[in-house]
This record gives sequence, C-alpha cells and structure tokens, in this order.
Amino acid sequence: MKLIFYSKSGCHLCEGLQAKLAQVRQPTIELELRDITTRDDWFQAYQYEIPVLLIEHPLTAQVVPLPRLSPRATVQQLESLLQKYCSAG
Repeated sequence: MKLIFYSKSGCHLCEGLQAKLAQVRQPTIELELRDITTRDDWFQAYQYEIPVLLIEHPLTAQVVPLPRLSPRATVQQLESLLQKYCSAG
C-alpha cells in the first residue's frame, strides 16, 4: 500500500504521525514524504491541513485522502484504519 504524507519540518503533529506510521506492521506500507514547503502548490493546498495522509490504490492508481486521525490515536487504531482502506480498494 502506498501512502503519500504531506507535512513540514517542525510540525509536531506531523512528527507524531510519522513516528506512528514507522511502527505500522500490517498492512505493509510504502511511505512517500512530501514537504509542503518545497512546492508552492502543496503549500497552498495543505498549509492549514497538515498532516495530510493519502492512499494510492494499487489497481486504480486513484489517490484519496484518509480521514484525519486524532493525535491521541494509537498505532493499532492507525493500522485498523489502513486495513479498512486497503481492503476497500
């Protein structure tokens, strides 16, 4: 499963979510990090929304945003969300 993660340096919410993503064991994920400060279009789109996590479905290549998680969400809750979206593809 490929995930696209929009964030920026110094964002504590982004760092927290990235740390949880690093602990996810199932499903197996490929994480593409995108720093919104490197492109104006990303910055304009996500400056007030980060962290933003999108999933790319392997069969359709369609990219859809995942629901925003609470900063208090556990790794297990994140895994459950990813499993749900992985099987929905």
